[in-house]
Amino acid sequence: MPGCFKKTVFALASLVSFVSFVLIAVAMGTPKWMTGKILCKTGADLVNATDPELVKFIGEIYYGLFRGGKIRQCGLGGRRSKFTIFPHMVKKLNTGLHVMIIMFLCVAMFFSLVSFGFCILNAIKVPYRAVKGPAGLCLWNFLAGGFVVLAVTSFMAAVKLHHLTERIANFRENAFQFVILEEHFEDCFWVCVASATAHAVNLLLIAISGIHFPKIKTKTEEVNVTAEDIMY
Repeated sequence: MPGCFKKTVFALASLVSFVSFVLIAVAMGTPKWMTGKILCKTGADLVNATDPELVKFIGEIYYGLFRGGKIRQCGLGGRRSKFTIFPHMVKKLNTGLHVMIIMFLCVAMFFSLVSFGFCILNAIKVPYRAVKGPAGLCLWNFLAGGFVVLAVTSFMAAVKLHHLTERIANFRENAFQFVILEEHFEDCFWVCVASATAHAVNLLLIAISGIHFPKIKTKTEEVNVTAEDIMY
């Protein structure tokens, strides 16, 4: 049976792994990875809008991995619309990269659950196989955190290199062209970053669990029995 210290460390590590799993699941289902401001360039050019008048042509957009929405401002007031990435819009995006982001996060969720299960196992008993012990836990957490990092990096590449926001903003826009003025990574993106950080924390906890603290031994005083003590 593991000691009280190791039980506490592995219990905490299992909690961190489960929290990481929940964070990824919530992030994947929330449509707020990116937000931005979009300018209706066609409408602004038609009326030769100056700086004070450009406000009437600046809308908003937000999206996640599966759905999003936008407010079109083309001079006649805002028009709200919602959209889904699958199955139609993904054809206009970098399909392979977008699917890879989702797959990376799914694999990271799987390894988070594996880490969660093995952390509980290590908290209950000392496993007899290395893959179930601290070495295995380091591997599962490294893989989970690594796949989250790959997903986050791929999403940043899709936004910055493949102009993901601009492609989504101009999807099925035949009459108007939209230009991206601002774009910001939102909470769900940073939640995934927090998930990767959680697995880094787990690696630290597993390293701490391997520390062997010296046992404090109390010295017993030697009792010298003399002849006078026996007499009394």
